[in-house]
Amino acid sequence: MSHGIIYKQKGVGLSGLLLWSFVLFFVAIIGMKLVPVYREYAAIKTNLIAIANDPVLQNGTKAEIRTSFNKRAQIDDIGVVNGGDIEIDKKKNGPAVLSIIYSVKTPLFANISLYLDFNVRSDKK
Repeated sequence: MSHGIIYKQKGVGLSGLLLWSFVLFFVAIIGMKLVPVYREYAAIKTNLIAIANDPVLQNGTKAEIRTSFNKRAQIDDIGVVNGGDIEIDKKKNGPAVLSIIYSVKTPLFANISLYLDFNVRSDKK
């Protein structure tokens, strides 16, 4: 009753399943560790742009700008920087340019960590 057709097995073997499971697990761990860091970066950038473009703070002092950032950072749960870390470059024409340079060390597992450097500016989108 043989029809002469040879069927090959299709699918993933146990070794391939274990390999891809490890790769997927590793990518998921890195993603879970990096998403909060980049969400905080986005919140910092959004706050800097909002403060730089705020018409009330256009003629404000540096202390008022830093206080405004601290209040916004408390609302957005930003803990890695504060208003004292902001470098303020006031221009005569146009909004002030606010910038923060900071680093974040995120532990992955055991003794392996990721070290990320950020340079956030209010004039770059």
